[in-house]
Amino acid sequence: MNTLALFESMSTISTTMLEVARANDWDRLAELEREMGQIRNELMRIEPDPRENAKLSRAEQEHKASLIAGMLENDREIRRHVEPWLASTRKLLSGTALERAVRAAYGP
Repeated sequence: MNTLALFESMSTISTTMLEVARANDWDRLAELEREMGQIRNELMRIEPDPRENAKLSRAEQEHKASLIAGMLENDREIRRHVEPWLASTRKLLSGTALERAVRAAYGP
């Protein structure tokens, strides 16, 4: 698979990630994040030199830049959905940790 096709796959996954983030489907989001990481690793393996981009036609370079810009925009919106959930999870976990510390110090 060429690098442009990998970027297109990443873009598709990014769009799906946004949809599942909007639906608060955190398990599916984690799965998609792993898929995205696998593609990223493949890109790093086959395109370690940033100068590889120069081998693309002008239209391909513009398409690649457009895909990246779209993924960045998706990422910003995904974060807007995920950050409140992460904050509440952190609060819940810190409360549980505090409760355990109190129990350890003073008993049940």
